[in-house]
Amino acid sequence: MIRLQNLTLQRGPQRLLEDAELTLHAGHKAGLIGANGAGKSSLFALLLGDLHPDSGDCFLPADWRIAHMRQEIDTLDRVAVDYVLDGDLRLREVQRDLAAAEAAHDGTAQARLHSELDSADGYTADARARKLLAGLGFTNEQMDRQVGDFSGGWRMRLNLAQALMCPSDLLLLDEPTNHLDLDAIIWLEEWLKSYPGTLMLISHDRDFLDAVVDHVAHVDQRKITLYRGGYSAFERARAERLAQQQQAYEKQQAQRAHMESYIARFKAQATKARQAQSRIKALERMEELSAAHVDSPFDFVFRESVKISSPLIDLSDARLGYGERAVLEKVKLQLIPGARIGLLGPNGAGKSTLIKNLAGELEPLSGRLTRGENTVVGYFAQHQLDSLDSKASPLLHMQRLAPTEREQTLRDFLGGFDFRGARIDEPVLNFSGGEKARLALALIAWGRPNLLLLDEPTNHLDLEMRLALTMALQEFSGAVLVVSHDRHLLKSTTDNFYLVADGKVEEFDGDLEDYTRWLVDYRQRNAPVSTTPVNPDKTDKKAQRQAAAALRQQLAPHKREADKLEAELGKLHEKLAKIDTSLGDSDIYEPARKNDLRDLLAEQAKLKVREAELEEAWMEALELLESMQAELEALS
Repeated sequence: MIRLQNLTLQRGPQRLLEDAELTLHAGHKAGLIGANGAGKSSLFALLLGDLHPDSGDCFLPADWRIAHMRQEIDTLDRVAVDYVLDGDLRLREVQRDLAAAEAAHDGTAQARLHSELDSADGYTADARARKLLAGLGFTNEQMDRQVGDFSGGWRMRLNLAQALMCPSDLLLLDEPTNHLDLDAIIWLEEWLKSYPGTLMLISHDRDFLDAVVDHVAHVDQRKITLYRGGYSAFERARAERLAQQQQAYEKQQAQRAHMESYIARFKAQATKARQAQSRIKALERMEELSAAHVDSPFDFVFRESVKISSPLIDLSDARLGYGERAVLEKVKLQLIPGARIGLLGPNGAGKSTLIKNLAGELEPLSGRLTRGENTVVGYFAQHQLDSLDSKASPLLHMQRLAPTEREQTLRDFLGGFDFRGARIDEPVLNFSGGEKARLALALIAWGRPNLLLLDEPTNHLDLEMRLALTMALQEFSGAVLVVSHDRHLLKSTTDNFYLVADGKVEEFDGDLEDYTRWLVDYRQRNAPVSTTPVNPDKTDKKAQRQAAAALRQQLAPHKREADKLEAELGKLHEKLAKIDTSLGDSDIYEPARKNDLRDLLAEQAKLKVREAELEEAWMEALELLESMQAELEALS
């Protein structure tokens, strides 16, 4: 078992745990939750031996094998499937010893090591690694690509696969779903359910926790409280504890009244029976459990547009894609005020392509896209976090958006997103992904949108912020279209689902359970037929890599074009940064400098137009590059 006794853990001047207690028995699957900075990752470091208690004790069985999901990659030239196999350290040791014995013609050692290889399931290791990679969304061709060819999110999938590959008695996973789509999350749930060892899991996905864990360890106020059951059981138990406090109880009643009002309004207009019932159940559950979050630091709404158009956006007979390559054909979608749509579909099917067209980041290759005269879009996507001014504070970002608004009003608004005290005036440079996402959402919420287009808005957000976002979306009376792997958010904020698959966008007649069943059938129908031998000869692998390298040379002209566009974008961003610096100077807003301010804003607007053109051309070049690379890999 794992046992913490009177444990005190400190990092620098910050005391994370004080006289904390925790006992987990072998085979338990525990979700570790708590506010950002509470000490969850530090507790993992303690279990791994990277940290030591400041006082108290941490007991682990001496013979336990521990596997964990690394957060970095240092071998970019390794083939993906080999990188995953590296997670099984004992297997790799036996393979090295066997190769040495074969080179020395030591028959006795070879016989012994072949027996050890069999005991380590070494003869099925390659097939098991490929099965893990397939479950996490990798194609057969991608499995034989080098690690350095993948983006950061896909490298994290490789780290996850490596952790799962490692035989272990204790598995530590820190935010494993952050870089996964819904398909991969559903697969991972099933894998973890059958994992025979002890699991400790840090996650902000309540549905994922409910599906996998049987205990919840809550880190709060330097203590660890262990609850039986999944995340829903934790919420109920914590709500009961907090309701005993009068102040918490009064706030609970206010939240309950809000939820009852919303549910009554929704029931009166519900038209789509199956999905409506799923959503009503989710809302009623939220009403019951909302008291578990009375101490949440988040409390905000989306300010709404006074004027509105109907329809907000009308997409008809559209062909969507990049350059000459179509991803979606004959798309017909009309967004009207009050629409609540969730987009479902396999990874790479075109969900983000659809949203980018609706947001105006891409234009249809053909067909018609009409935006209402009063349509105001609030668009959230992960790449927008990188467009925040790293040198500007949250307050300065808001002041640029609303230069005539009172500073205290902006401070109060940002406080609802938990930007308070000194943090509100600090530059974004050192902000976490979650803080950047909160700031991006704050800027959208201030802008009075009547249509929200949200592409994975919960990535990097903790449980409390996810709940606050869900409640803000419920309060929002405009239209919402969302792509998310957070099933709780989908169930609680959408009325209809649309399925993006096989080059089409069609209404999906069902709920998320129906989609899970559809996904199983889809995978079976589209399972690739592998022509790669289970244990390919090392010489063949080398030849394949050499052939692939030769083919990649054909991509050089397209890569140069993409690099040229990226360089031009970089220069343009430098110019915009200088303008932003000038706009950050309070003197520019003095009446005497009215003309200077006007010229700066005009130049900024001109550069923003050029920026949008360059970004679109750059994205098209990158998509073409990816498409050609995939075709070349298919030939290899």
